Amino acid sequence: MTLLPFFFLVTALLYAIAGFGGGSTYLALLVLTDIPFQIIPIIALICNLAVVSTNLCYFVWKKESFFLRTLPFIITSIPCAYLGGRIVVDKSLFLVLLSFSLLAAGTRLLLTGREIFAPRTLLTKQLWLIGLGIGACLGFLSGIVGIGGGIFLSPLLYFLSWGTPRRIAAHASFFIFVNSLSGLWGQYSKLFPPNMEEISPIFITTLLLAVSFGGYLGNHFRHIHLSLRHLQHVTAMLILVAAGKILWRFI
Repeated sequence: MTLLPFFFLVTALLYAIAGFGGGSTYLALLVLTDIPFQIIPIIALICNLAVVSTNLCYFVWKKESFFLRTLPFIITSIPCAYLGGRIVVDKSLFLVLLSFSLLAAGTRLLLTGREIFAPRTLLTKQLWLIGLGIGACLGFLSGIVGIGGGIFLSPLLYFLSWGTPRRIAAHASFFIFVNSLSGLWGQYSKLFPPNMEEISPIFITTLLLAVSFGGYLGNHFRHIHLSLRHLQHVTAMLILVAAGKILWRFI
């Protein structure tokens, strides 16, 4: 696990550029270690919170508003993320859900910069109905697996013509933040008190410092997003390989 902080730093940097936290990749990296699988979502969510906090600081500094427009999604995602985090799942089911989440996340990153959907405009009432449903589904999945869900929300926001790319990134970051916080609460409550004896506090601190610095760099380099897009594609391929490896090794 010597190189794990470095991989976390690079992951945070690449995901922060797009306004994400990197939770799906943290999970993939952690599953391939000897860390107990019950603790893995907690570590991933804490790292997620560290990265998206730097994202939100950047968007606040840029005076980008995101709360009201994200409201239709987070009203249902927050309680559902908590409920998902509270659910006790065995290792096989957790790995199946994680693998399919990684496959979806990898595909999403692979399509970065492309028009996945043709944008359309909906009425306010329709936006709220869609937002409440999507928020509930993504929140529940986020809580169970230990991700923020923003990487799945982002293409849907493009489809709904929710705003500029930077505004959508701000919405995704806020969505990830509240889901990660709620999911972490659920995960912690489920395992209370969580058995962290096998995990060194120095190790956790190192990971947090790595992702925080990576998140800072990602926000600093956001303006050269296009020149770094190929790195996100490489990351996507690594996620897909990790998903395949998990399916082959554990399922």
